[in-house]
Amino acid sequence: MVKEVPIEFKLVNLKIEGWQLLLDFSLDYSVSADNISLLAVNRKTKAELPAFCERIDKEKAIYRAELRLDALSKHVEDKGCIDFYVRIREAEADLLKKRIQTKFQPIELSWKWDEQKQVFFLPYTTKKGNLSLKVLPKKTVAEITDIDLNTDGELTLEGYAFLLNEDGKATAKQRCLILKEVGDAEEKKVFEYPLEDNETANFKVHINLKKLYEENAMPVMFQFHIEFIGEDPETGEKAIKRTKPLMLKNKANPQNSQFTVIETEKGPARFHVYPQKKKRCMRLRMNDYTFKTRAVYFVVGKKNRTVSFFRRRKNKLKKKIGNGLKKAYYFTFGLAGKLPVKKKTVIFESFAGKQYSCNPRAIYEYMTENKPDYEMYWSVNRDYTDIFEEKGIPYIKRFTLKWLFAMARAEYWVVNSRMPLWIPKPKHTTYLQTWHGTPLKRLAVDMDEVHMPGTNTENYKKNFTMEAAKWDYLISPNAYSTEIFARAFQFNKTMIESGYPRNDFLHTDNNAETVRSLKEKMKLPADKKVIIYAPTWRDDQFYKKGKYKFDLDLDLAKMRQEIGDDYVIVLRMHYLVAENFDLEPYQGFAYDFSSYEDIRELYMVSDLLITDYSSVFFDFANLKRPMIFFVPDIETYRDKLRGFYFDFEKEAPGPLVKTTDAVLEKIKETEAPGYHLPDVFEPFYQKFCYLEEGRSSEKVVEKIFK
Repeated sequence: MVKEVPIEFKLVNLKIEGWQLLLDFSLDYSVSADNISLLAVNRKTKAELPAFCERIDKEKAIYRAELRLDALSKHVEDKGCIDFYVRIREAEADLLKKRIQTKFQPIELSWKWDEQKQVFFLPYTTKKGNLSLKVLPKKTVAEITDIDLNTDGELTLEGYAFLLNEDGKATAKQRCLILKEVGDAEEKKVFEYPLEDNETANFKVHINLKKLYEENAMPVMFQFHIEFIGEDPETGEKAIKRTKPLMLKNKANPQNSQFTVIETEKGPARFHVYPQKKKRCMRLRMNDYTFKTRAVYFVVGKKNRTVSFFRRRKNKLKKKIGNGLKKAYYFTFGLAGKLPVKKKTVIFESFAGKQYSCNPRAIYEYMTENKPDYEMYWSVNRDYTDIFEEKGIPYIKRFTLKWLFAMARAEYWVVNSRMPLWIPKPKHTTYLQTWHGTPLKRLAVDMDEVHMPGTNTENYKKNFTMEAAKWDYLISPNAYSTEIFARAFQFNKTMIESGYPRNDFLHTDNNAETVRSLKEKMKLPADKKVIIYAPTWRDDQFYKKGKYKFDLDLDLAKMRQEIGDDYVIVLRMHYLVAENFDLEPYQGFAYDFSSYEDIRELYMVSDLLITDYSSVFFDFANLKRPMIFFVPDIETYRDKLRGFYFDFEKEAPGPLVKTTDAVLEKIKETEAPGYHLPDVFEPFYQKFCYLEEGRSSEKVVEKIFK
């Protein structure tokens, strides 16, 4: 087991000689070279490439590791990111495994070009000050290393900026420092400051803030960029490439935030240069500093500082209490897990205890009929108990003391989403993870970047794989999913390739009587067709962790006007979406069924599905009914947020559209005489739905509950 001890590995020197990457690093105390090694870890797959270390300075305990660049390139398949760890082992056990810190050295200047593979090897410092290396085709590199704001209003910025081109050359010519206004203004102010051309890529630029303030309308806030100006090799036209907002390289520098107040032609003005707290992007704020604004700054500032002080104390105390309770709960859970197991006891949970739905529901209902000797309970969020009480389903409120002992002593858990990482799984418990969808968008370890609140890419992947390591069984709906789940979740235990139990209902109960009774239950008009709109959530649009925003781009007013005589539409938002849409203007046409207990019943009553990138279309395909994909942001979703596992634009089992008008056009096409599903539907069905024929629950239960 890896121990957490206060030891640091610090980069002493990094250089590339030929195709060898040489890393020299120091350690606080001496260790035998036989017990220390360096690990190059593929950030995406977590695969480790070890390298031996030798001690090159006995007095200072400095070690060297050598790695071949071609081996690193192969390690990430010629494109990706590598993180470096130092591992100390003794008697085949890890005593310590930690990242190498760089102290924010400008190691980006030690790049290497591979002409054969057309990629760069670019060492860099992460936001947390650790050593990493990117293998990539081209890159703009720019950082601020030092700032100075004097009492005359002159700002001096030092740093480096260069452009790695496709021809394997780095250029530091024709560069400009850009001040770009930050805010909601339609026409943002932009100011340019040319940088000197040089061979080292370093720059030093002086900006007269007093003059800038006097000649322009203020107050305003700016961020800094570098622009590289060149020529397009194909067209010969001017080509400009701008970097992302510049960050301060050394966040530990005590001079990283500076301000001054000076007299100008417009009166006293305040200039403040500072890095953002989390992103470290440099900002410049300029505003007047008259008596009135000083008074406001003093009063409001003092009030805000007081409020912030008590808020910080409150949050710190709340966090401390929360962590203490969590530790106590974890400790108690561990003790309870040592009590005798309650044989044939099963705890079910769906979407963090918020629903009676999905695969756990299908398995529960099958076992109720076919395994009456099992004792079964549902784990339920205290705010979502109504449906369980209405149906008379035995449940236990999540995170109560009763729940703790029930979970800790149960022989089986059946869950469809991740559980909190701090919940330990007892040795006597069999954990069946059913999951809740066929993957279109990239999952877990396969994700290049994570844009969700409350985490980062590295922590998200680590936490995901730690949770997946607790699973004993994982349900897969098809062979395609089996391959992805094994890799993305790093799951190496038993996969049950059975189809999803929740879709049994779509085969066994697909008849007119079921549809009629469900419409009656939902209070939907019996004489109208039903459209279900079921979009997914966006990782980067959120209010807070676990609460995501959603913009309803579908024009419901236009849809009601065009098809309201023949159709109604039911909205089914993802359970993570926090929006409560006001559908009062569309009464009788649009219905919000986001809180409805089980989406499979909504599928059954629906004549047509509108979705985007949600995995609902894999399930709906079992009904062999029309689907339309409303994807106005497909480029962003595909290229930035998640990425797809297959060519969605070619293989989607229905048309992709970007406007409400196009949606309406496709709906009307489905009404034409002789309409049939698109040609791509049948191969899609055979690839993803071939196992789902109404017996998936039986297959799973017979495998687990023998």
